[in-house]
Amino acid sequence: MSSERRGLLDGERRPLLAIAQDGQTSRHRKGPLRRARVEGGRALFAAFKCSYSNLLLPCVPLGLMAGGWGWPPAAIFVLNFLAMLPLASILTFGTEQLAAIVGSVAGGLINATFGNAVEMIVGISALRENEISIVQSSMIGSILSSILLILGVCFLLSGLGKKSVEINIDVAGVLTSLMIISCVSLIMPSALHMADPKEGGSNDHPSEHVLLLSRITAVILLIFYLIYLYFQSVTHADLFSEEEDPPENKLHGLSSSIILIFATLGVSFCSDALVDSVDGFVEALGVSRSFIGLIIVPIVGNAGCLVGTVQWSRSDRVNLAVSVIVGATLQISLFVTPFLIVVGWIMGKPMSLQFDTFETIVLTMSTLVVNCIVHDGSTNYFEGLLLIGTYVIISIAFFVHPDDMAPQIL
Repeated sequence: MSSERRGLLDGERRPLLAIAQDGQTSRHRKGPLRRARVEGGRALFAAFKCSYSNLLLPCVPLGLMAGGWGWPPAAIFVLNFLAMLPLASILTFGTEQLAAIVGSVAGGLINATFGNAVEMIVGISALRENEISIVQSSMIGSILSSILLILGVCFLLSGLGKKSVEINIDVAGVLTSLMIISCVSLIMPSALHMADPKEGGSNDHPSEHVLLLSRITAVILLIFYLIYLYFQSVTHADLFSEEEDPPENKLHGLSSSIILIFATLGVSFCSDALVDSVDGFVEALGVSRSFIGLIIVPIVGNAGCLVGTVQWSRSDRVNLAVSVIVGATLQISLFVTPFLIVVGWIMGKPMSLQFDTFETIVLTMSTLVVNCIVHDGSTNYFEGLLLIGTYVIISIAFFVHPDDMAPQIL
């Protein structure tokens, strides 16, 4: 073949080769984009179907826009309260997904941070508005709803049709002992105030001694929580190991992180609107701030834990449910409450551990009751009913309990 002919053929092949290479490059470029779209759609679908409470997602835009439309404060409060239920479920879903990827120790930190994001965000929003009584009540209320309502539901569902249900006595003993110690630390500033009433000071304006003790206690409890994570995840991991199912439809770490970010932003905006409408809600319905903080707000924060407890209890995994419930209680008492004390310290707010006397007594008695029930390593449905009934009585007591605080300047 002549050189002229060979050159002509080479010249014809080069455009064809270039077109083929361009097509291959285009396919490579479309590959990651297609995978990203598929992963994004899968993550969105999984987040939406994680809980039936997601049917309330339309309340999110309605609650955020209701203030601009001039709706009554009571309606704004109810809409944002309902909006936070699906947001809390999505937040719990994203937390579980990400914790399953990063490992036990980092997963514990993620659970501590995002698993209680609702309580922390609502607490920070209330601190900015000087609603310190709501912050304190919500911390006590979260502990009470965990150890009375959710634990009672766990014992009731797991004990139906059975004479008794066995509990891992080693895990129950360690966790309840830690719970008692943490609750004693939380009520120590209140005991100091009650022991020396001449110093004066209220929950919103505590004395300097109570405020200093509260801040020192908060720092110690935060250090204690870090050691507890190390104890649970490293040195005594075999004691706390439970057969937990891996998350369904396991997502990519980036998808889980994006879900967490958007759910956290939604909770932040809705909690701001919720706190802003508290005064109007109190005036419209005549309920006390204590009832809102102790009963209403914890329902949102513990929604995810309640759903998980129901599932585990019905599948005869009571040990896992008890570990999660008491672990969530420890997160509130050892992490969230001290964290909010430190945040109030930074913001210049007199946030302290000086709780209302009635709240202090209820928390102490409830902790002792739970310890007495689980210490023998077995339970039944009747004990679950007793815990639920105790929570109902406490709810009614705080509903009729009037606010004895002076009106706050917002």
